[in-house]
Amino acid sequence: MSKQTQSSRGKSCKLRIYPYCQDNTETVVACHIASTDKGMGIKSPDIWSVDGCDVCHSIIDGRMRVDLSPLEIERCINRALYLTIKRKIEEGLIVEL
Repeated sequence: MSKQTQSSRGKSCKLRIYPYCQDNTETVVACHIASTDKGMGIKSPDIWSVDGCDVCHSIIDGRMRVDLSPLEIERCINRALYLTIKRKIEEGLIVEL
């Protein structure tokens, strides 16, 4: 497990997919989001992950069906990516150029 993925543990959920998010910090992990590197059994790079609780993680991975449009889920992912990268910069895991 990389420093990038380890850093997500115990954080607040950044996906916040309403009304499903439980924001249970005990279940928050690094959720790898879709990229051109992602495929069957292949995760995106760790830098391309967001802090997400178990429920929100299940939604973005398609393990849980919800009554939300794909566009709304994408908006949650984009917001989460911004907030997660911002947190990683503040913690020194990512260096701004």
